[in-house]
Amino acid sequence: MTLGDLGLLGLCLPEKYGGGGLGALDTARQVEAFGRGCADTGLVFAASAHLFACGVPIAEFGGAEARERLLPGMCAGDLIAANAMTEADAGSDVSRLAATATAVPGGFVLTGEKSFATNGPVADVLVTYATTDPAAGHLGITAFAVDRTAPGVVVGEPFSKMGLESAAASTVRFDGCFVPDARVLGEPGQGGAIFQHSMRWERACLFAGYVGLLDRLLDRCVEHARTRRQFGRRIGDFQSVANRVVDIKMRTESARLLLYKACWEMDQGRGGELSVALSKLAVSEAAVASALDAVRIFGGHGYLREYGIETLLRDTVPSTVFSGTSDIQRLLIARELGL
Repeated sequence: MTLGDLGLLGLCLPEKYGGGGLGALDTARQVEAFGRGCADTGLVFAASAHLFACGVPIAEFGGAEARERLLPGMCAGDLIAANAMTEADAGSDVSRLAATATAVPGGFVLTGEKSFATNGPVADVLVTYATTDPAAGHLGITAFAVDRTAPGVVVGEPFSKMGLESAAASTVRFDGCFVPDARVLGEPGQGGAIFQHSMRWERACLFAGYVGLLDRLLDRCVEHARTRRQFGRRIGDFQSVANRVVDIKMRTESARLLLYKACWEMDQGRGGELSVALSKLAVSEAAVASALDAVRIFGGHGYLREYGIETLLRDTVPSTVFSGTSDIQRLLIARELGL
């Protein structure tokens, strides 16, 4: 059974295209279960990037041709989508994109390179953003859904990464790539707002997968602390070990509640940046801190690949980087607090 068969690739997309039609909170609960039940965090991440960074903007802002041509295949898993936004000098700052899109009869011509596209090496469609009006800053960015087979699309070799190994990523270059008007998402100049909309979904719902990972990690630590013996006692009887397990539980439940609150607010049409940034920061920092605690709880076994704990640590580290770094989330939170 595939992820498409399970409905995990279209959870929040319209039912008419094969999606689940779920709201943010129900979507997050499904992704959380996915993250808990699937030991391959790279797969959870790749599927979530496909859905939230690509499926959401196509469903919300794409024209009839783009929605009807792309969304059924994306929900079923017949089409894989990649988010090609990040550039060498532009990540969270969408007003500094060097990639350009020049208007021509019937569409736009894209030129430029994206430095990190999750799912890029295996993608059938690329959701990307380019500058159409350099003088307008973030109001001069336009979003596109580009076929991988379009002339001028050049996808680089897969990166060798620290973690999330099954989530292939690469550069994507556009060498005078023509994109028809039907594949413009929203209106020209609306790309910055479209990207931020997709990021709200990604920063909330994608990170539910990491809450599931934390549940799985906690179960393993509790079991190990109960069964591993040193000095004639279970290691869970030692306060230093028990305290680490408690800290993992506390971080997990705190992060879960912040994530649920952010998703609930999105469903209520409030979708405030403060709740989403708090959620993303709490989940990602909890994941890294808890994985480090798990390595210490497992000792030498935590360092060996055969036990999988060090894999969890490597998979959690990028959560503090993608979708806006932890420092970016702190800046957003400070701004919302009026600082």
